[in-house]
Amino acid sequence: MNLDLTQLVAVAAALGWASGLRLYAVVFITGMAGWLGWIHLPGDLHVLAHPIVIGAAGLMLFIEFFVDKIPGLDSVWDALHTFVRIPAGAALAGAVFGGDQASWVTAAALMGGTLAATSHATKLTMRASANTSPEPFSNIALSLLGDSAVPFMLWLSWEHPVVALVALAALVVASLVVVWVLWQFLARLLRRMRSGQIVHALE
Repeated sequence: MNLDLTQLVAVAAALGWASGLRLYAVVFITGMAGWLGWIHLPGDLHVLAHPIVIGAAGLMLFIEFFVDKIPGLDSVWDALHTFVRIPAGAALAGAVFGGDQASWVTAAALMGGTLAATSHATKLTMRASANTSPEPFSNIALSLLGDSAVPFMLWLSWEHPVVALVALAALVVASLVVVWVLWQFLARLLRRMRSGQIVHALE
C-alpha cells in the first residue's frame, strides 16, 4: 500500500511529536503494528518491525511506564532523555521518507526533531511543576494522559492524517503557551525559595 504525501507527512509529524513524550512506546507500537501486518511501514521504518527492536523497546517501555509515575524520579528520567528523545524523533520522522529525495528526509527530520523538542519541553515543564505539590495524584494523572495520547495520535495519523496535522498544530500552539506559563511559575517559586533561604540565613 502506497501512502500519499499528506499521510506520510502526518505519520512523520506524529512520530516526532510522540517521541518527545514516550519514545519507547512509539517504537514498540509502530514496530508491533508493522510486524503484525496492521500497517505498511514506509521508507526505512520497516526496521522497527524487527523482533529485536520490538523486544528492546518493549523492555524500556515497561521500565518507563513505572518510572514515569514516581514524583521526582520522573523528572530525572525526562532530563536524561532530553538527549535521546529529540534526536530519535528527528530520525524516526526522517525514516518515513527513507529512500526518497534527501530534501524530504531532511525536512521531515527537522520537523520531527522540532515537534519532539516541543512535546518533550512541555512534558518536562508540566511534570516539574506537578512535582512541587506533595500529592502524587496529579503526577500519575499526567503520566496516564501521556500513555493514552501517544497511541491515539499515532492511530490518528494513519487513519485521519489531515485531522492529525490540525491537532498537532493546535498542540504545538498550546504547548508553547503552557511552557511559558509554567516556566514563569517555576521561576517565581525558585525566587521565593532563594529569598526564604536568605532570610533564614540572616536569622
